[in-house]
Amino acid sequence: MAPRTLAETALSSLRERLTGEAVAPADPGYDDVRTVFNGMIDRRPALVVLCESGADVSHAVRFARDHDLEIAVRGGGHSVAGMSATEGGLVVDLRRMHSVIVNPAHRTARVGGGATMSHLDRATQPHALATTGGRASTTGVGGFTLGGGSGWLERKFGLACDNLLAAEVVTADGETVHASADDHPELFWALHGGGGNFGVATALTLRLHPLPAMSMAMLFLLPENAGEALRTYRDFAEAAPDEIGGAIICLTAPPEPFVPDRLVGRLVCALLVTCAGPESELRRLAAPLLALPREAEIVAELPYADLQCMLDDPPGMRNYWSAEYLTAFPDDAVRVYAALADTMPVPSGSQHIMFPMGGAVARGGGDHPVPWRSAPWAVHPFGVWENPADDGRARGWVRGVRAAMRPWALDAVYLNFIGAEGEDRVIAAFGEENYRRLAAVKARYDPDNVFRLNHNIRPTAPAAPAAV
Repeated sequence: MAPRTLAETALSSLRERLTGEAVAPADPGYDDVRTVFNGMIDRRPALVVLCESGADVSHAVRFARDHDLEIAVRGGGHSVAGMSATEGGLVVDLRRMHSVIVNPAHRTARVGGGATMSHLDRATQPHALATTGGRASTTGVGGFTLGGGSGWLERKFGLACDNLLAAEVVTADGETVHASADDHPELFWALHGGGGNFGVATALTLRLHPLPAMSMAMLFLLPENAGEALRTYRDFAEAAPDEIGGAIICLTAPPEPFVPDRLVGRLVCALLVTCAGPESELRRLAAPLLALPREAEIVAELPYADLQCMLDDPPGMRNYWSAEYLTAFPDDAVRVYAALADTMPVPSGSQHIMFPMGGAVARGGGDHPVPWRSAPWAVHPFGVWENPADDGRARGWVRGVRAAMRPWALDAVYLNFIGAEGEDRVIAAFGEENYRRLAAVKARYDPDNVFRLNHNIRPTAPAAPAAV
């Protein structure tokens, strides 16, 4: 269906009210501003509003509602299901709202709704402060945090949403509310994992933590020699202090200086250890891993903001991801996980990932609607490829990983890690009690389900009036 055309007079009136820009299909640069991270998504909105202020967001939301346009909200544009794009609707594009204001004395940062992890990490780095961020520097802070927020520092500092102190939110009627523990507390609770269901987050205030040093080690092994190493990594991670994070990652070896030429383009198993501390501390804590035979390694102390860029994927690739959160990672599960690496598309940008959880993730959060935080391990098949002819194979591999790991899985899952997998998966992600509470919050702030391009929480239907 072709995008609807907007009355020129109405569009002119909107443009007069905006500080930013409204870009329609006939305007220069339209194809650039409509493109999202996942190359599989090709949608043509009727209008992209490049917002520069909360007032711009309000104008955009009201305009969309007045003209019956579906609304998509774009921060980083990383939604694997393309939820930051719409066919024939209006995109509220926050990318120009990327300011980060750090208050070192209070250890807080006020972050614009369009900021990426790179904006946040580069702003906090000079103050030796940080908070849990996504594992890619181009991830949008807003969507990441509102969805829960899992990253390298989570075992030390908790999930990103655990560090959310306040939010400015433009609701479905175009009004702005301040949500915190004291103001709109039910909305504030819902923003700790409920995603973009309740409005457009134009600014977030996040708690920061001292991080004077960061270090990492990555060991490369051939998959056929990785069995004992995976069990060693498992035992190490489960006993490690909170400073330690990382992942097991099966991937196509990249052409990096520390990777021998004989490995480039081949399937390898990488054991990644991150440490919220100096290299000396990493070497002491990770000694059992550093004693393993390996094909190549890198051990380094580096700025956290640089670590965040380490696994960045280029935009425009084809993406399909999913996840399962595990109750345990016993030897049988280790064997299944290792065997699944042989089924992944190689060479490609795909990654077969297992994250250790625990630490502050498992201990914190109060009653936040993120029950998956109790899992000690998370498996994340991350399909990334270039050729459309590989679509079936890549999707099949991701689904196969999910199915094979289900015997050890919780029902709950971090929704930022998955695409559109159905309403039942969304309800299970929160648990039925949390979902009912979230649906009631949705009914208060978005009763018409205007913000539905997300892992959608349907508003609770209003009660029927009592008989008179």
